[in-house]
Amino acid sequence: MSDPFIVEQGFVEPLGSTLINNGVNFALYAPKAKQAYVCLFDKSGHTEISKIAMNINEGGVWSIYISSLTDGALYGYRVEGEYKPEHGLFFNEHKLLIDPYAKNLFGEFTWSERHYGQMPIGTKSTANNAIDMPKSKVTAISPYKGEKPNHKWCKTVIYECHVKGATARHPKIPKALQGKYLGLSHQSFIEHLQNIGVTAIELLPVHSFISEQFLTGKGLQNYWGYNTLNFFTPHREFLVNDDINEFKQMVSELHKADIEVILDVVYNHTAEAGSDGPILSLRGLDNHAYYRTLPDKPSVYINDTGCGNTINIDHPKTLQLVLDSLRYWVEVMGVDGFRFDLATILARTPQGFSAAHTFLQAIAQDPILNKVKLISEPWDIGPGGYQLGAFPSPWREWNDQYRDTVRRFWRGDEGSIADLSKRLHGSFDIFEHSHRGPLNSVNFITSHDGFTLADLVSYENKHNQANGEDNRDGHSGNYSFNCGVEGFTSDKKITALRLQQQKNFLLSLLFSKGVPMIAAGTEIAHSQGGNNNAYCQNNRTSWLAWKDSQLNHTLSQFIDDALKIRKGHRAFKHSVFLADVDERFTVKWFTEHGKSMQVEHWHDPKRKFLMYSMLDKDEQHALLIILNANDKDLACRLPASPVNAPWELALSSLNNASANIADDAICNINAQSSWVFSATFEDEKDGQTK
Repeated sequence: MSDPFIVEQGFVEPLGSTLINNGVNFALYAPKAKQAYVCLFDKSGHTEISKIAMNINEGGVWSIYISSLTDGALYGYRVEGEYKPEHGLFFNEHKLLIDPYAKNLFGEFTWSERHYGQMPIGTKSTANNAIDMPKSKVTAISPYKGEKPNHKWCKTVIYECHVKGATARHPKIPKALQGKYLGLSHQSFIEHLQNIGVTAIELLPVHSFISEQFLTGKGLQNYWGYNTLNFFTPHREFLVNDDINEFKQMVSELHKADIEVILDVVYNHTAEAGSDGPILSLRGLDNHAYYRTLPDKPSVYINDTGCGNTINIDHPKTLQLVLDSLRYWVEVMGVDGFRFDLATILARTPQGFSAAHTFLQAIAQDPILNKVKLISEPWDIGPGGYQLGAFPSPWREWNDQYRDTVRRFWRGDEGSIADLSKRLHGSFDIFEHSHRGPLNSVNFITSHDGFTLADLVSYENKHNQANGEDNRDGHSGNYSFNCGVEGFTSDKKITALRLQQQKNFLLSLLFSKGVPMIAAGTEIAHSQGGNNNAYCQNNRTSWLAWKDSQLNHTLSQFIDDALKIRKGHRAFKHSVFLADVDERFTVKWFTEHGKSMQVEHWHDPKRKFLMYSMLDKDEQHALLIILNANDKDLACRLPASPVNAPWELALSSLNNASANIADDAICNINAQSSWVFSATFEDEKDGQTK
């Protein structure tokens, strides 16, 4: 194949394809390869027009500079070397590889036997997979120039959502934008976020991903996106005109609305799966550098992710790849932070998890990354995989103990109030030991994984038959309850109780110390029909139904009301745990008789009632919060207001609630209800509230 291009040695940095002057520089890390090639394709992406040998350099980086190559050029890599799967070597020049540093992709991925290294088993495949592979695309993209909100953690309210599911059925968004990045930045959706008090959206994976072959064989898709193909490119299904700048436009519009963008990122595994998986990118370049394998069995992948492979973050070039990707999304795409899926993996050495892991240290000293929001999912299925509370400052962590404790309380489980009090006040038992505070806890009741809030109070059992795994997938321990009937019902008493219980959960969440996270659809009572693992449901099961009645749903108003009260009380912004000797804030706990809680009350397993006050001495403002998970009403004596003003009802999970406080401060607290009272000192001289 003749090469009409003028080529030079090229530069080893930066890795990937870079437009320089009137040409493109390519740099690729593949130290064990015998030869690496840049393969150029025509505009259709179907015809390989040139195969150009690259030059090896110090450090195992191959490079080439090709003159007269322009923005938009399509390419891939082919790499020659030993193909010995038993030794963990997968070099195969017949496989076109995606550039790990590609900033853009062209064309669709199609599953075929051509992607596999051995076909038939035991024989090196000579099948060319180029026809089934997206092509890497040379792309010039400028750094993000917009002004970022930079919200402090104490003011952050997270809305976790899926790019497609959030707007795919939104009637006020133009059809062409529904389910796209530009749908999220449409004014109708932005106004909705503002109306419920959201300050940040956390997007499920937007890195390019593919569906696993076992799903496509069943007519399903990987909807959530936790199956990454490339760490730099925005997923193309969410683009309107196949222009990756649409992602930046979305970020810019959200920033103008004072809303931050956090990405859920998957740096723990890739779509290349296990040793019998396809050869798509990293495996064909340096399998040992990019993936963890057993020391004495290099053909066997360590599978701490449950997805077939585990990224080898201990290798310098893999660490560089992850850090370069993170900086790209911040500096070029404009995002404000990241939530790391199965984050324990990124801090695990062969000896186990370490809070001083190189990855965590690298981020801590990086002048770009140490200024963004960092959230960990602090668990995986590997050894020592549960590490809630073990990440260093300034990391925040998803707090599943918060989730489960609040669920158990409102389900009516016995013996939960002691744990509940800890969760409501920031989980000091989890975070304080490492000099961290309540704002290190990301509190949530539901997320993308598990029941929706509406389903949490409508189903006692999972109903995942549509996933094609005979209902074996998904968690079984959900601490859910159905309020009397499994699933849909027209019984008005049950539907009213379900709504009340959803409000109970939300009131608990939004009046807890920590960073609250709300799963998309919570505010409109979105149901997945009892499916608690809808990762493969790219359909109306997962897409939010924006009916007219839901655009102004009572839960949306309830969230907004609760957040307005929360924002007015500084205790929720306090970065340290409240102590008995705190100079400004005081917390007191009471029985239903208005008396101080004693040791025996905390250890009474049948107690399902919690009442506490929070006083801001500087502002002379107090809140009284009452949670009653009993199945009967209680006559509750309110404690004396700690300021020179009476308690006034601010919010309740009951519809049209009124306090009806008797002269002796007795108030009827309905079964399975929650209440917030407030009191603010008023200066008697001028009648103004301080």
